Amino acid sequence: MRQEQREMQQRDQPISDDRSSADSPAASDAEPTVAGIRRLLAAQPFAVLCTQGQGQPYGSLVAFAASDDLRHLLFATPSTTRKFRLLRECAEVALVVDSRSKGAEDIMELEAITATGRAAEVPRGCEFAAWEGLLVRRHPYLKSFVSAPSSALFVVEIERYLYVVRFQEAREWMPNS
Repeated sequence: MRQEQREMQQRDQPISDDRSSADSPAASDAEPTVAGIRRLLAAQPFAVLCTQGQGQPYGSLVAFAASDDLRHLLFATPSTTRKFRLLRECAEVALVVDSRSKGAEDIMELEAITATGRAAEVPRGCEFAAWEGLLVRRHPYLKSFVSAPSSALFVVEIERYLYVVRFQEAREWMPNS
């Protein structure tokens, strides 16, 4: 296996520079970071799902919803797609949400989130109905798509959020810590 493929298969670990963390005004205070993450996730209905397969990265646009505690993001996909196959082959994913749809009059006002974690397909049943309800409340136009037998519902257990503001100021929040 080539070196790049081995590196891609390892868990995402952000590069940490203690000096840049100390220079960040809210580095030691998680509240502004969590509030910013919550606000951006609520404002943006779509994310780019990042998957990988056979050493090749893929990006897919998905309509998503977030759990109230921000520990989970969820989306649906047809079970006949490459996206579905890649999710089955490698559960490690990232979802990218950003504010560029607001316009870029001042790029220093743009913000972005990269949420990394493990995706798992939700089997049909009680748990499926609860997650489906959350996604359909956010995206009512997806009701028939999500409930179709040919669709799969995936929940991503978020390990880490990387929240970037002012184009360069990065903050990390781990919801399960």
